[in-house]
Amino acid sequence: MPVIQYSQELVDLRQYESMPEEQRMEVFDGIAYNMASPSQLHQSILTELLVSLRNYIRKNNGGCSVFPAPFDVKLNDSPLTIVQPDLMIVCDRDKLDGKRCNGAPDFIIEIVSPGNPSDDYIRKLYYYKNYGVREYWIVDPQRKTVTVNYFENDLLNVPYTFDSVIKVNIYKDLYIDFSEIVKTLYI
Repeated sequence: MPVIQYSQELVDLRQYESMPEEQRMEVFDGIAYNMASPSQLHQSILTELLVSLRNYIRKNNGGCSVFPAPFDVKLNDSPLTIVQPDLMIVCDRDKLDGKRCNGAPDFIIEIVSPGNPSDDYIRKLYYYKNYGVREYWIVDPQRKTVTVNYFENDLLNVPYTFDSVIKVNIYKDLYIDFSEIVKTLYI
């Protein structure tokens, strides 16, 4: 299902915060876009990745926090840009205010929706790179690929398949074995 533009008028933070909580949306340069509900496959992949990341951080007594969607990330105030990444790691706790992350998370994973792949591959890639996200993964269940973008070292669009073991570059010793994740999925 494609993402539908919510309004032609520019939205500010006050207007965004007054919208119904059950209405999932993102705002890019002041323009609000409705978000479709995620599929079962999307949520299964998200859960497996969340558990892997959370377990690693706990085991290593890390100072970072992992958050699944829906959790707002305000990248810019004017024009307003707020996204809800599928999964993120935030290491600077000063960015968290109880409502959202204010500024770029360190690590983001987006799981591609079949009706709107350009949102993750083009639009979000642009925003995440330009607003300071350190690492961005695009997990594509249709193609059974993971595209890694590690902006700090200019590693862009590095492709992997779902049978790969992939290094999380913001950590020195964290690897995600997608073949293990796939075993738990109905694909």
